[in-house]
Amino acid sequence: MTPVVMPSYGRTDIAFEYGEGVYLFSTNGDRYLDFASGIAVNALGHKHPRLVKALADQSKKLWHVSNLYKIPEQEELARKLVSASFADTVFFCNSGAESVEAGIKLIRKYHSDIGHSERYRIISFDGSFHGRTLSTIAAAKNRAHVSGFGPMPDGFDQASFGNIQTLRDKITDQTAGIIVEPIQGEGGVRPSTQEFLESLRKLCDEYDLLLFFDEVQTGVGRTGKLFAYENFGVKPDVMSLAKGLGGGIPVAACLATEKAAVGITPGTHGSTFGGNPLSMAVANEVIDIMAEDGFLDNIRNCGKLLFDHLVKFSKTNSGIIETVRGCGLMIGLKCIMPVADFVEACRKEGLLTVPAGDNVMRLLPPLIINENHIDECIKMMTRACERILSE
Repeated sequence: MTPVVMPSYGRTDIAFEYGEGVYLFSTNGDRYLDFASGIAVNALGHKHPRLVKALADQSKKLWHVSNLYKIPEQEELARKLVSASFADTVFFCNSGAESVEAGIKLIRKYHSDIGHSERYRIISFDGSFHGRTLSTIAAAKNRAHVSGFGPMPDGFDQASFGNIQTLRDKITDQTAGIIVEPIQGEGGVRPSTQEFLESLRKLCDEYDLLLFFDEVQTGVGRTGKLFAYENFGVKPDVMSLAKGLGGGIPVAACLATEKAAVGITPGTHGSTFGGNPLSMAVANEVIDIMAEDGFLDNIRNCGKLLFDHLVKFSKTNSGIIETVRGCGLMIGLKCIMPVADFVEACRKEGLLTVPAGDNVMRLLPPLIINENHIDECIKMMTRACERILSE
């Protein structure tokens, strides 16, 4: 019998009834420490009182009017994002894939508007993930994601992540830009190096290419800075945001410099639901909370503490964990055993994590965690390893 919900996910047989802070409670009453955060979405945990209030207050006033009219909450959030970043202007949409699509269109439109419509190709990198639309899977070129959906949209070339020479070899007279995740998430929490991103910036300046940072997962505080590019001191021309921006409400944004967005005029791009008053009210509150003194400091401090604990943990469990990598509260454990088995063992101990490529388990806790939650996580992982070794 065909399921009423399309079986596009390999779902775990758990349903959650409610959340509180960094915890989720299942319908059968079990409590879980949520170090998955809806895949980096619930940045402020569950049922954050200020987000609940922002949502409730706005829900009583106005939900949707469309972008045919001015939306003051949208302009307010745009000003906050612009003042905190490299960008001059913002386009709002609903999901990470949409924000990446917007960036791809910006890059092509820029070159078309300056008289070089032949320049439309974008270079991406192996191990990347940019979404599930046709163009975003075409950009990432993950075989598992493109299989059966061909032919793929043209316009994307791929280089080796971290290898500047393979990138140079891909640049042609048709190249328009480069898209990169400062830290690959789905690809296995693979951080870029300072040298690599600096080289990308230099190449883009040299060839008049637009540099596009996909910060759907790394942005909005996840790495201990509001945006991951700040850790490297390398500014892009275009940047996509989503996930943590709404704290659980679907909202995304594509940020750009004035130069990169020159071709965007009325009618060139749009989104029916993008930037609606309801999502903007919550996203504004998220950014306000993260702008408060000490918030990002706590992420960096907890990230370092968690990382250090995990390094020690990996040494005492060297038969299970090979390496630890990441930044802030985006940490990956490269496993020796199948990662799915380790994720399941942790879940049985009450710890929720996220599998990724390269046989990596991701830890993406809410950005409000403290030392007690870190200790709890390590204890659960220790029991999970004991469970594995005893079976």
